[in-house]
Amino acid sequence: MTARPETSIHGTVFRQFKNKPKEAIVHLMKVKEGEAIAALYRSDIGYIDITWGENDKKNVGYGLKHIIEKHGSDILKTGFNIEDFIPIIVQFCIFSESRSTGTKKVFENKMGRFVVDSKFNRKSKNWLLTAFSFRIKKTRE
Repeated sequence: MTARPETSIHGTVFRQFKNKPKEAIVHLMKVKEGEAIAALYRSDIGYIDITWGENDKKNVGYGLKHIIEKHGSDILKTGFNIEDFIPIIVQFCIFSESRSTGTKKVFENKMGRFVVDSKFNRKSKNWLLTAFSFRIKKTRE
């Protein structure tokens, strides 16, 4: 008898991607559902889960799907793949206490901004990404 996969509100729970953000992102982009537990790590906040998430026609949502649909083409214009760019931004952005509110921790630098929420449905959970802003300097042509 085969064991049922673990599931959550986000779909299938993938635990095999701990500390493997690139592999987690590639897998979530392939299966288009679920969450990769502890895929990212920062020494100041600990492990961060990556959820597939959702996005609507007004480009409002959360998680990887939202990032891809809202910012994917801009990320690709930098020469990075999404699965490479996100872990870089997560590691090199700096915590912004003044912009953080409640359970949402904001991290930013000149290239971008991301938010980790420490709650989901009123339960403790560090998860990426409730928001993501990509900043690229526009040059005149």
